[in-house]
Amino acid sequence: MNSDLAIAKAASLRPLSEIAGGMGIDERLLLPYGRAVAKIDLAAVEELADGPKAKYVVVSAVTPTPLGEGKTTTTVGLGQAMARTGRRATVALRQPSMGPTFGIKGGAAGGGYSQVVPMETLNLHLTGDFHAVTAAHNMLSAIVDNHLFQGNEAELAPHEITWRRVLDVNDRALRNIVSGLGSRLDGVPRQTGFDITAASEVMAIFALARSVPDMRERMGRIVVGYTVAGKPVTAEDVGGAGAMAVIMRDAMAPNLLQTLENTPVLVHAGPFGNIAHGNSSVIADLIGIHTGEYLITEAGFGADMGAERFFNIKCRASGLTPDAAVVVATVRALKVHSGRHAVVAGRPLPGALLAENPDEVHEGGANLRKQIENVRIHGVPVVVAINAFPDDHPSELAAIAEIAASMGARSAVCTHFADGGAGATDLADAVAEACEEPSQFRFLYPDSATLREKIETVATEVYGAEGVDYTVPAARQVDSFERNGFGALPVCIAKTHLSISSDPALRGAPTGWRLPVREVRASVGAGFVYPICGDMRTMPGLGAHPAAHAIDLDANGEIVNLS
Repeated sequence: MNSDLAIAKAASLRPLSEIAGGMGIDERLLLPYGRAVAKIDLAAVEELADGPKAKYVVVSAVTPTPLGEGKTTTTVGLGQAMARTGRRATVALRQPSMGPTFGIKGGAAGGGYSQVVPMETLNLHLTGDFHAVTAAHNMLSAIVDNHLFQGNEAELAPHEITWRRVLDVNDRALRNIVSGLGSRLDGVPRQTGFDITAASEVMAIFALARSVPDMRERMGRIVVGYTVAGKPVTAEDVGGAGAMAVIMRDAMAPNLLQTLENTPVLVHAGPFGNIAHGNSSVIADLIGIHTGEYLITEAGFGADMGAERFFNIKCRASGLTPDAAVVVATVRALKVHSGRHAVVAGRPLPGALLAENPDEVHEGGANLRKQIENVRIHGVPVVVAINAFPDDHPSELAAIAEIAASMGARSAVCTHFADGGAGATDLADAVAEACEEPSQFRFLYPDSATLREKIETVATEVYGAEGVDYTVPAARQVDSFERNGFGALPVCIAKTHLSISSDPALRGAPTGWRLPVREVRASVGAGFVYPICGDMRTMPGLGAHPAAHAIDLDANGEIVNLS
């Protein structure tokens, strides 16, 4: 089978005016970026608002393993399969971050014959939205440091400044730095650092804002730090919000691309899946919900993380109600969740992992059962997408179907990586059936609950923890946020994505543990509070052999080795 890049380069693309026309979007609302990408004018939100609503489907997964479960590929394959079965669908995805693209993860355009194209454009600069987020975030960083230098009218405590800088590159050397060194005219020396752009609160605001005015208001609410007395100081207080909104204005228009089979794809925003809510933009969904019979979007990591945040953060912001959820599972992932196999990214798979053993699938099935439950507690019907690999055994695929059936969930075996939309038609039929069930969607907790109640609800009901333990500083931070009026915000718990628990070494569906909260931060502009559980890296590092070593240009100036 050809590489993803070779498959993408051989794609036959339709003019975007035709793609948009099939969505009911007039060509005058397209803002072309080259021949294969366009932004959609935000006037489309209002022009489409009175049209019929699509069924709203979110794609999630079991807890990720280093193998990758194919969530984006399944999302794209499902969109293509809808067209193959006579249904009109639009796909909505996050934009990939270039840090992981040049690191170990690679791109996020799907794979095989279920990809978004042009693949190189999507995985690199696209229309510059990530660069706009980087510039807007660092504009505020510069204004904060200038505010200190110019007399500090807001009385920011230098050691209480929480606003760092960002860069869309994996660079561990920038995690902790000292800025302002040099002469007196070079600024006020203080310790700070860099996060990756996807972890920026500006990115989270970008994804959750419903309009440009909403984005501008949220920028003003960003808390950059605190006074000695504990009073929050905002971007509005230091005069930075307006300039940030100007930089971000054009980025607020979603990007239109297409799949290999010409299904429309809205690509917009890319919030970090650990620290932020890990979902594509609300604005893209407000447009996409009126462009066909199905809007299929994807939530980052497993259902305990991306899907939970989709339900309790994104749906709160958008007002949209999901009709069904897909949970992607693979034989390999469930065998890893049995705890019997150690898998390391980039290394050959253990031979025992590939041997036929449906009992191991059932053992690791505890993770799948819990993730189905995590969707069900929100009142949403579940379909399990059994993402099949060529070396899977029929007995093992059957084991996953048995697990799904035991939980009352539909399931379908999919081969969309190799076969494109034709390999996911059974999944399309199952999702369509699930969408016809009466909607019983509900949030996990009310806005009126306290922050501690919200954290404990997610910890116990979604993660399976017995309770929550706070460090002394974390407890003080929660109390401070309640006093400062942030208690009505939803919570976005930052923990490892490699386990339903807070310990990345625990597989399956761990019980008998407590969630340790070591720190609590507030993304007030984005509109959530995030407790930090464990050691969360907001600036990744490069491995010994990152993808950047291989990605290059050939003699004709064409990109090679991008994956």
